[in-house]
Amino acid sequence: MITADDAPKQLSKKLAAVLSEKLEAGVAMNALAHMALGMGTVLGSGESLMCDYVDGSGVHHPSISAYPFIVLKGRPGKIREAVSAAQNTEIKTVDFVNTMTVGSYSDQLARTKSTSNEELDFYGAVFFGDSAHVSEITKKFSLYR
Repeated sequence: MITADDAPKQLSKKLAAVLSEKLEAGVAMNALAHMALGMGTVLGSGESLMCDYVDGSGVHHPSISAYPFIVLKGRPGKIREAVSAAQNTEIKTVDFVNTMTVGSYSDQLARTKSTSNEELDFYGAVFFGDSAHVSEITKKFSLYR
């Protein structure tokens, strides 16, 4: 955990999320929350990317990312292409698809298992890695507004 007492670090990595431009805001935020939690699990404690903010009253506001976390939007097919491109690199990726909604998690697991990758509708993906490499994969997407 990075604190205000630590020496400044050179941050060479970046987090970027891409959400489908076709999603309603509530569905997009749900997908983003699942993917962000998933990325935290993928990274584990190996990456010191969290800051422990302490305000002037001494109240802690812990576990806020030190790295930029850019949220973008794009077409589901382009998100699939970005995920595919990242899989052949050192970029860590977590994605969220249409079969991961409705019903229990076991319903979602079964539905995903019975659906080919080509049939999946990509709701979004989160990428973490070297800033230049993440930017290269996500440069075609626009800022989520």
